[in-house]
Amino acid sequence: MKLPTLLAAALLGTAVAFVPLTPSHAAVACAPAWSASAVYTQGNTASQSGHNYTAKWWTQNESPATHSGQWDVWADNGTCGGGTPDPDPTPPTGGKMASSPYIYPGWGNPPAPSTVMNATGIKAFTIAFVLANGCNPVWDGEGGLTGGVHESTINAIKSAGGSVVPSIGGWQGNKLGPNCPTPEALAGAYQKVIDTFGLKAIDIDIENTDEFENTVVQDRILNALKIIKQRNPSVKTILTFGTTTSGPNYYGTRLVQQAKALGANIDIFTQMPFDFGGGADMYASTVNASEGLKNLLKSTFGYNDAQAYSHLGISGMNGLSDQQEVTTPQTWTRIRDYAKGKGLARFSFWAVNRDRPCPGGGVVSHCSGIAQSDWEFTRISAGF
Repeated sequence: MKLPTLLAAALLGTAVAFVPLTPSHAAVACAPAWSASAVYTQGNTASQSGHNYTAKWWTQNESPATHSGQWDVWADNGTCGGGTPDPDPTPPTGGKMASSPYIYPGWGNPPAPSTVMNATGIKAFTIAFVLANGCNPVWDGEGGLTGGVHESTINAIKSAGGSVVPSIGGWQGNKLGPNCPTPEALAGAYQKVIDTFGLKAIDIDIENTDEFENTVVQDRILNALKIIKQRNPSVKTILTFGTTTSGPNYYGTRLVQQAKALGANIDIFTQMPFDFGGGADMYASTVNASEGLKNLLKSTFGYNDAQAYSHLGISGMNGLSDQQEVTTPQTWTRIRDYAKGKGLARFSFWAVNRDRPCPGGGVVSHCSGIAQSDWEFTRISAGF
């Protein structure tokens, strides 16, 4: 997500080392578990039955345990994880989540969560943004994960009976994907966020040239999320990324196809259908973009229509977008009805901070730039 008024994150200090995630990984950590569907190339690592292996050349569907002889494709690197094998990959579940519009503490005159919840019936929020201090996760503009306005906002939401999803990444600022050198280190950073707040889902908002258009970082994020899913089978993993009016662009298509190739087991792929550089009919553009992603999920994973929709999400922008596209409450209602009718998994928008009227106000942080009632987009979203 981005806005012209969004300030760059304050970056503090240097990287912080992580302790091992579990006692079973205290000796030699296990690489991500081998997946029969994943493609491995020279130097890629995988674990199986408590051993780490390194691929000598391109391979797919060749089990390391039975293909690690002197002249075979895998090199056996010895035991890992204290002799306990990593769990087998957990298949993605998809499935509908409560609508969780973005709220950005400390920016755009943020409202009290209880005020919005009482007025609209919304039960969940996506909290922006987790950024990086080295490979250590910190809230945007804060020195850590706890003790600041983000933690107090999360606590207020939970106290009012709601739930939260952190958004990790975004359009600008220093991000974890490029700063964590390996999938294992990146997974450690994600795990710290999960453990700190007892999360049931994480949203990786992958944007811009440093993450979305960087294929090395794309793969690092996917492999990190694979590790997260193995270690936290009940935590939903969400990828959020931009789109064209007809569906994913080259990098979005690659992201989905690599998720399959690497066995990342992503639960939900969410597109941001705005800032198209066009697209005056925001309902038609959103539907066409979503149908394009649905078709890509079908062809990549072998899903039928219903299965593809259950792994798909929409994250819009209320009122005026950065490129002056207009989404009215009436249009957002139609988009919600489409998402609900098709059984989409996720429905969100940027942002609750902007869910207030200011006709002619332009693209600003504290209101939508159009005529509306207070919290109208949030109220519509609660009906998802």
